Amino acid sequence: MITDEKLLVEGCQRGDRPAQKALYDMYSGKMMAVCMRYVKNIEDAQDILQEGFIKVFTNLNRYSGTGQFGGWVRRIIVNCALEHLRRADVLREAFDIEDVQIEDEADDVSPYEVSGDTILKCIASLPDGFRTVFNLYAIEEYSHKDIGQMLGISEGTSRSQYARARKMLQKMILQNIKHNG
Repeated sequence: MITDEKLLVEGCQRGDRPAQKALYDMYSGKMMAVCMRYVKNIEDAQDILQEGFIKVFTNLNRYSGTGQFGGWVRRIIVNCALEHLRRADVLREAFDIEDVQIEDEADDVSPYEVSGDTILKCIASLPDGFRTVFNLYAIEEYSHKDIGQMLGISEGTSRSQYARARKMLQKMILQNIKHNG
């Protein structure tokens, strides 16, 4: 089995099936985790993953070889997740959420008091718009300007959604600590 990433990419560009399988095996687990951050069920995540890898393989000739290949794959997967959310029309409704009440009591939550799994579960339970903006900003490290362009919202809306998501997460984590502590 080929394990060198550069050789795998070159093999995939030539249409070598074993190289494609090896590349898929190398990245599918990590990319499935990315998909699961954007959708709430495994079936949708699997659809996004499949669609994303089809795009990866059909667009390999566009990969310039500069930068990390994994980052290039990740951008494609994230864009597929966003396309999925747009097609499902969950983002339009999600960005209209203005009446969600977020209390300020959770400001002192330490991230060291909860497990990573708990934090991921809390992120997954955020409303679609909050979760999407939170993932794009906090995890994928896009700017609010870029998020606004990607989602068709204003930069201010992106900032507001992120702030609300963060407050909601803090509240959920605090409740988890109180419940399990």
